[in-house]
Amino acid sequence: MSLRLSTVILPYRRWSEGGREAWQRAEELGFHTAYTYDHLSWRTFRDGPWFGAVPTLTAAAAVTDRLRLGTLVTSPNFRHPVTLAKELISLDDISGGRITLGIGAGGTGFDATVLGQEPWTPRERADRLAEFVPLLDRLLTEDSVSYKGDFYSAHEARNIPGSVQRPRLPFAVAATGPRGLRLAARYGQAWVTTGDPKLYENGTPEQSIQAIRGQAEKLADACAEIGRDTNELGKILLTGFTPDRGRPLESLDAFVDFAGRHRELGFTEIVIHWPIPDSDFAADEKVFEQIAMEAPAQLR
Repeated sequence: MSLRLSTVILPYRRWSEGGREAWQRAEELGFHTAYTYDHLSWRTFRDGPWFGAVPTLTAAAAVTDRLRLGTLVTSPNFRHPVTLAKELISLDDISGGRITLGIGAGGTGFDATVLGQEPWTPRERADRLAEFVPLLDRLLTEDSVSYKGDFYSAHEARNIPGSVQRPRLPFAVAATGPRGLRLAARYGQAWVTTGDPKLYENGTPEQSIQAIRGQAEKLADACAEIGRDTNELGKILLTGFTPDRGRPLESLDAFVDFAGRHRELGFTEIVIHWPIPDSDFAADEKVFEQIAMEAPAQLR
């Protein structure tokens, strides 16, 4: 299988001031999917413009025709499965069946406290995700759902006519721990990783490769436990969070080398950030576009 190349476009620009053009350009450049972050704000962008993921993807769906669209990632930090399911079904309809839901447990940043709650522990985040994903799966595949859980409830929630994509739009489950990997194995059409965050500051690219190989092996074990072929799942690497940082975007050759090493681990999709000046995602736009246009042919 050819390695797919996708991008993530952060929603920090007004639609009329470069927002629309980025999504249209992503389609022109041939990216497989253009994702956005589903946060209420994020890290160094907290005190600047930041727009909602669902309205942004809805607008992107209206100005593109072929490009797949999605979140990397949605989390339970401020989402509820019942309302999210309705929005996803609407998005899938508007886009003509081009939506992928990236979903994960979330973290401890701004989203974790903005509604006034204390940040959840890793165990609490895992507990919620373990209930969130199966309920969302039901909501997207059944006409009417009633459910009472520890964290979420639904009473005769109706989602007619369901997704355009059948039996539902695909889930790309972000996970590195055993519980999350089991969710990916059971409910995911793809698995997402950013690598091992403990290696970001002081690790080496070689250590990162070994850590990601270990994650992929654990995913394969989780699939084997339920009799699923791990090759049925797409494997997505969201770049920018490994010790390589922005170096893969310094040249076409650097990116092809980086992507090739991860393809050998079984990855089917590499996601690169759309360049943002004066940020952690700063990159030469000409090199970025060259990678988009030329790298996929070298990675077949």
